[in-house]
This record gives sequence, C-alpha cells and structure tokens, in this order.
Amino acid sequence: MTPALLAELVRAAASDVLSRRGLDLAALPVDVGVERPRNPDHGDYATNVAMRTAKKAGVAPRDLAGWLVEELASREGIASAEVAGPGFINLRLAADAQGGILTETLAAAGSYGTGDEYSGLNVNLEFVSANPTGPLHLGHTRWAAVGDALGRVLSARGAKVTREYYFNDAGGQISRFVESLVAAAKGEPTPENGYGGAYIGEIAAQVVAAEPGALALPDAERDEVFRKVGVDLMFTEIKRALHAFGTDFDVWFHERSLHDSGAVEVAVQRLKDTGNLYFADGAWWLRSTDEGDDKDRPVIKSDGTPAYIAGDLAYFLDKRTRGFDLLIYMLGADHHGYIARLRATAAAFGDSPDVVEVLIGQMVNLFRDGQPVRMSKRAGTAVSMDDLVEAVGVDAARYTLIRSSVDSTLDIDLDLISRHTNDNPVHYVRYAHARLASLARNAAELGLEPSTAFGLLEHPREGDLIRTIGEFPTVVASAAELREPHRVARYLEQLAGAYHKFYEACRVLPKGDEEPTELHRVRINLCIAARQVFANGLGLLGVSAPERM
Repeated sequence: MTPALLAELVRAAASDVLSRRGLDLAALPVDVGVERPRNPDHGDYATNVAMRTAKKAGVAPRDLAGWLVEELASREGIASAEVAGPGFINLRLAADAQGGILTETLAAAGSYGTGDEYSGLNVNLEFVSANPTGPLHLGHTRWAAVGDALGRVLSARGAKVTREYYFNDAGGQISRFVESLVAAAKGEPTPENGYGGAYIGEIAAQVVAAEPGALALPDAERDEVFRKVGVDLMFTEIKRALHAFGTDFDVWFHERSLHDSGAVEVAVQRLKDTGNLYFADGAWWLRSTDEGDDKDRPVIKSDGTPAYIAGDLAYFLDKRTRGFDLLIYMLGADHHGYIARLRATAAAFGDSPDVVEVLIGQMVNLFRDGQPVRMSKRAGTAVSMDDLVEAVGVDAARYTLIRSSVDSTLDIDLDLISRHTNDNPVHYVRYAHARLASLARNAAELGLEPSTAFGLLEHPREGDLIRTIGEFPTVVASAAELREPHRVARYLEQLAGAYHKFYEACRVLPKGDEEPTELHRVRINLCIAARQVFANGLGLLGVSAPERM
C-alpha cells in the first residue's frame, strides 16, 4: 500500500465513521495526509485527520481518533492502529500491504516519481545568464547545477520546461570587455574597471590571429571587430564549459537582439500608450514601488536613451509572446531588487505578478585544508567552473552544489567531497547504487529469479527501506512545488542510509552452499526497487549512477 493509497483509505474510513455517527461530512478535509513519524516506535505512518476534523464535526479529537482507530483496525492491510497524544493516529501496515510500494516501483521503473500535476504548464526557466566577459565562476556553477536539476524535476511532474540562457551582449560591461581585450592585444595594462586574468590575453591573441589587421583599423572599427570576435569566443567557451558540466540550454537568447530588432522601443511604447509608464523629471518611469521596490525605476532616461530595465521589459514581453505561462528567473545574491522590478513589469503589461518567480542564490565558498580557496590563475578574480570540475569531477561538483538550499551560503570542503568514504554525501549515495548493481550481477550469476512474495518482508530494516522507497514520489512533487531540488538529494541520502542498514541486517544472497529461499528471492526484488529509485533520483540531479565503484 503506497502512502497515497493509505491516505485514501484513511479518508474513506473517516468518512464512514462520520456518516455512521450522523456527523457533518463537510468537516472532513479533502487533503487527508499520512506521514512517517520521526520515531519508528510510533508506527509506520501517522495521521492528524482526527485533530483536523473534530472541531468542525463538534466532537473531541481523541474521541474521533478512537472511533477512527476501531474502523481502521478492521481494514485490510492495516496491522494495527492506536491513538497518540491529543488525537494523532499511529498506523502499522501488514507486510503484504506494504509490498504494494514495491509493486508500484517495479511497475513504473524509470518513470517512478513522475506525476502530471503540472501537465499543460509551459515554463520558461532562465538561469546562469552570465555576462560574456569572463569564465563562469562558482555562483554561476551553482545555478548551472541547481537550474538544470529544477528543470528536470519540473519536467518529471508534467511541466513543459524550456531552459533559457539570457546572453547579456549589450551595455557597458561589453564596452569594458572590449577595452580590456584591445589593451591586452597592445600589451598595455588592464584599463581601470576593466577585466583581468589570463583569459583576456588568450582571447585577445585569438582575435588578432583571426583578424590580423584589427589593431590597425580606426578605433570604432577595431573595437567592433574585438567585440564581435571576442564575445563569440567567450560565448563559445561558456557553452563548452556548461556542456561539459552536463547543463545544456534549449534557447540562447541575445540581449542585443532586443535592441537591434526594435523590440525595446515596441515594449516601451506599449506601456506609454496604456499609461503604465509615467513622465517625470524628463524621464519615463515604471511604478515598481507598487510591487515592493524601494523606488520607481527609470525606463527611458532624461537623455532619451533606454535604461537597463527597458531590455527587461522587452524580454518579458517576448517570453509571454512565445507562450510561456510561468517565467522563472534564477538570479545571483546581488539581485534582490529584481524581484519587485520583474513583478512590476508583469503588472505593467496587464499580467498577474505571479507569472514571475525569482529565485535568489547565495554565494559559494571553497575550502581546502581548512583554508579558503579564492583565486583562479586563469580567471584572475574567482574560482571558475572548470577549476571546480578539475578538482573534484562533474558528479561530485553537481551533487554538492544541488544538495543545499540556494537560500544559504554554501561552504564546500574540497577535501571532503574528494574522498571515497561514507562521510562524503555524493560517494555515500552513488556507492549505494553501485553496491546494488553488484548485487544484481551476483544474483544473475547464481541464476536467482526475484520473487514478489512481499509478505515475507517482515524485518524492521526491510520495512524501513520499503517505506523510504515509498516517499520518493512525494519528495519529487514537493521539490517541484517549492522549486527546491535539494530535497531530492537529501532524500537520496536517507534512502542510502536505509539501504546500508538493511544490507547489514538482512542477507540478500545465500551464503556458500546454502540453498536459496523465497526470502532471498523477494529481497532481490526489494533491492531492484531500491536501485531503480537511486537511478531515478540521481538522474533528476544530473548525476551519474555508477555500476561499479
């Protein structure tokens, strides 16, 4: 019996109890839930349905819980039910009923954990979107891992997700990038507020090699050559690094295209025509304070040139015109002000501000031997994506960046995540899958066919593993709803703990010349189900599930 089916059974039993006692059925909540108690001595599952229903039904919670316990104890699949505290109900399942979790897992296989609650929802997920002025740093790397995982989780629950990278190839930062390239090509010092690091010299040399006469051109033509070739080279490097990291995008959107196509002017004029911009002090303003911004933002400056937010307005309109229902922006720690601005943008175009969601990610710090790792020789100012991957590998980097909430600053111990020991979370999880793969090979060599006699799985460690497997769909649904893919990683660590404890307590394969029993065979099926969940969960994180370690 899966948690979802158990919740349905509890609700049905509660409905019967209310009906027999002439109590108001409307008092019963629609979303009756069951959850696993922290203390396994309290049972396999617990529900607070009596406490949620009693007041509206006009009875005491413990009285209603007592009636419901009597009803539940008579239902097939329930081994025992008891009242706890002010009206909680603790439940224990019969072993054969609990096996329904394994039946569902094995039947669903690679689709176990998926759902359809977001079916029909067209999501634009924009993340990373680093300026093409340098290698991707750790903040970008965190978003590359988390954003990709979030896209996978949302897709698993039915959404149509488009991963989009907004390429900021217009504006002042590009001018400074070009100035830095030209200075490097001439052998001059980095300009004030320019970009340093070995990569600038490398790109400058490539521009000169591609366009040998570039430095001899008039300044404006020279700068355009360095801009076009230099930005393309940086963009190619960013794409390469992301692909090597396992993160690919469906759309690479160039900010410059909004200006070149006239989309910025169209968007601004539309807001002027609808009265959603106001004119003051020689400039046109967006009322972003209506959505909590600390001040209204200029869209067209007093000199007649568009402010940066003008591009954001056009970009929002472009996304909505492409048919996206939900726009998720994943931004860095210094972008809190964008939350109100983007919501105000939606409101200005007549949309609900809720079509915009902004996720803010905090910084990442690296440590080795207890000391902070701050500098990248090539990047010049920060540790890059390539630096992290070179140090620990793609799988360890992705898993470590995903497993913590982006709301908090992340400190990474390079020594820890490089170890092949159980105190390293990524090793702990991936080793569980490898161990299960090895067990499957050994079972195949012995010619053991798995059994579905799940009623034989009565050991507490078996039950704990089964119930943990049963939580996976709920965890994935929660990760999608809350936009928190780290919940999948933390769940996998719990699953690994449950599996390793089961493995130590319950022998799966016959020992020596021992004849295999039905229990051996059914435990093989339990292991097959566990391995499937590890593979599915790691897949949602974009982390490989190894066959051997």
